[in-house]
Amino acid sequence: MHIADGIIPNLWCGAAHGVSWTAMYWLGRRIETDEVVRLGMLASASFAISLIHFPLGATSVHLGLYGLAGILAGKRAFPVIFAALLFQTILFQHGGLLSLGLNAANMGTGALLASLLWRSRLGPQTLRAFLCGFIGVLTPALLIALEFSLTGYGKGFWFMAALYLGAASIEGALTVAIVAFLRRARPALLAERA
Repeated sequence: MHIADGIIPNLWCGAAHGVSWTAMYWLGRRIETDEVVRLGMLASASFAISLIHFPLGATSVHLGLYGLAGILAGKRAFPVIFAALLFQTILFQHGGLLSLGLNAANMGTGALLASLLWRSRLGPQTLRAFLCGFIGVLTPALLIALEFSLTGYGKGFWFMAALYLGAASIEGALTVAIVAFLRRARPALLAERA
């Protein structure tokens, strides 16, 4: 689900870097000392789980914990995901440095939507947890398919985005399990994040 360098026009990538770095500043400013460990752990978990790939149709997918980051970090989920993507780019060439801003904007949008859904308190907590995990994965897939369509790059990316319905469902179920565990073990972690 990472966009590699050279696929999307450089102008788009530059604009996405501007958006992502601005979001990093606004959403990451005034981080409290007690947040640093939690945010670091979330970035580490997102990085680690992305290394486990599952075959799905003609491709493979990986989880990202973007919805869980939205639940546990609120608006700070964007810097968390940016940090995880930066390390994936540098260490494993997932995506590229030029497209890093675009990848962060796509995946960070999923996390921020999950955060908004979680904070809305609409519906039972279990349903919200599932939907947070679900939209945390499906939103980036749809954004990437849209970007590829607008730039005329290849065909079939809407089909690939549809394949991510399976990955989004798995991530939703995993998010439900983690939230249920945290509800029993550390309910303070599920407190509303600004």
